[in-house]
Amino acid sequence: MPRNYRVFICLITLKRLSHNKDSDTVCPWCCVGKKNLDKAIATAKDQFDFEIKWHPFFLNPSAPKEGVNKKEYYLKKFGSRSESMEACIREIFRGIGLEYNMSGLTLEKQQKLVEELFIGYFTQGRYIGDREFLVEAAAKAGVDGAAEFLDNPNNGLQEVNEELEQYSSNISGVPHFVINGKHRLSGGQPPEVFLRTFEIIASGK
Repeated sequence: MPRNYRVFICLITLKRLSHNKDSDTVCPWCCVGKKNLDKAIATAKDQFDFEIKWHPFFLNPSAPKEGVNKKEYYLKKFGSRSESMEACIREIFRGIGLEYNMSGLTLEKQQKLVEELFIGYFTQGRYIGDREFLVEAAAKAGVDGAAEFLDNPNNGLQEVNEELEQYSSNISGVPHFVINGKHRLSGGQPPEVFLRTFEIIASGK
């Protein structure tokens, strides 16, 4: 992925809990993890107030800026396993109400924006580095000024590098969740795992 490919860390703060999440907009398990986290939050929303923040993490900094064919990339990376992996991912996506789409290239408002990026990339074959797609996703999420911000490729680079250092230096894979600074979860966990963790923290254990 080039520098403008984003893998994300999600920081979730509750009145009684706080939660960080590392995620990648081009990682299918991060999309699954987010959807399952959404379900857990919906179930626990009467118990806690959630504040969600996303931060960058680069899964593959060496990918070209123009992106690569998604199917070819997975075939090169996973070899003969790529076909069975794709079938598995399709089934998992159906389980969360989405249709996985292998076409395209790799590569409160924050939460909505991440949702738009995941849906576009994984179910519509959109390219995460395409300016038109990014502006469209931002508009749907209610984020103003995206077009002007993207006009300068240096906008946000300093902030991204600072957040990479602060939040991602000790993380090797995503999705990765940190709740209340010490409870850690990795992978596309089911909603029940998040809920159980919320309950453990709330009980003071």
